Amino acid sequence: MSENSPANSSKLLVVLTSLPNLEAATGLARSLVDKHLAACVQLTDGIQSIYRWEDKVCEEHEVLLSAKTTESKWLEISAFIQSAHPYDLPEILAFSPEHYERQYGKWVESEVNSKS
Repeated sequence: MSENSPANSSKLLVVLTSLPNLEAATGLARSLVDKHLAACVQLTDGIQSIYRWEDKVCEEHEVLLSAKTTESKWLEISAFIQSAHPYDLPEILAFSPEHYERQYGKWVESEVNSKS
């Protein structure tokens, strides 16, 4: 059964961004985990994005990156993604799950707070 994180622990965040290809997404994912900015990163290849950019409607094949981290890492992870991202204006969104399994939350928190 899912439950809220304890009041005294960091809230979990799921940070999303999209990248142009699997190579770029894999590189960013590895960096996020190596730098302890995320405990886990999942990549979903094959998404199709349709958007307006500079007065043109664009359609692109992209890879969705989903990083699990904590609220205390938001400023650091968003700044790192911005600096390492190949897009001029990358999508960087964060969502905090209302419920999650307690042991998973503790693992995420320990991974992003680890200094090793």
